[in-house]
Amino acid sequence: MLPIVAERLTTFESRLRAELRSDVAFIEAIGDDLVRAGGKRLRPTLAFLAADLVDADPEVGMSVALAVELLHAASLLHDDLIDDAETRRGAVAAFRRYGNVVSVMSGDFMLARVLGLLAASGSSDFTRLMSQTAALICEGEVLQFQAATLEAYDMDVYRRVIEGKTAALLATALEAPALIAGAPDGLRTALRRFGLAYGRAFQMQDDLLDLLGDPDRLGKPVGGDLREGKATLPVLALLEAGVEEPRAILRRHAREDGDVGRVIELVRQHGIDGRAAAVVKAQAEAAIAALDVFAPSPSRDALIGLAQREIDRSL
Repeated sequence: MLPIVAERLTTFESRLRAELRSDVAFIEAIGDDLVRAGGKRLRPTLAFLAADLVDADPEVGMSVALAVELLHAASLLHDDLIDDAETRRGAVAAFRRYGNVVSVMSGDFMLARVLGLLAASGSSDFTRLMSQTAALICEGEVLQFQAATLEAYDMDVYRRVIEGKTAALLATALEAPALIAGAPDGLRTALRRFGLAYGRAFQMQDDLLDLLGDPDRLGKPVGGDLREGKATLPVLALLEAGVEEPRAILRRHAREDGDVGRVIELVRQHGIDGRAAAVVKAQAEAAIAALDVFAPSPSRDALIGLAQREIDRSL
């Protein structure tokens, strides 16, 4: 938690709990799980920092923070069911505890709360932006499944997937406060550019760590994406380099002993780890450059620090 937003995040947790109140015990329980799980609260943090940069009313930042986090949480409930996940943030996945119907409808309940927040904002522009973002998230998820099914292992498709699944909502968390506050177009565009580039760097780094990270630090075995048939940055870079062996491993979802280790070996052997890290660095630097339009401030420095962290995250 960044000190500059610590007090607001404490208030955010209380407001989030209030938004998730329900007379239905199972919905209430899933909401309580979401609040207790916490997490990095990255999206609310971005919303608060963006609101600072455009001198938005504090309630604008809070409204955006709640809306984007609830949309994110709803998407995770649905994703866990689709991916047949065992856990979420160290706890048993909601659908395994309460069943498919309860999990999906609880996600829909969160989406209903998002609609309420959008109505209360009084901003049709914010509503439109959130609508577009929700559509991009859905398209990103389906495109990833489509690419795996059709074996469309392509870097351009991968970029569309990570922009839809991750970067779009981060960009919205940053752009929406500027949109609601009526900030100049140049500032709003800069915040969106930061969010997209930072989101790409964030997801690419996560994908690298999924294959090359330390299992103890990750809290899970490496190679999860391979086992789901997902072609991410390091594997796609291998294929682009003409190394075809990973294609067969993706097709069989790395089911054979040694599959994951073999891909790791190939990545290191062909220098893909360094090349992929350079791609992440370029995206993070593009995010930092987007903030040049803003005068130096603690909130600008905090955003720069978040982008720099993606460069520094160790494999």
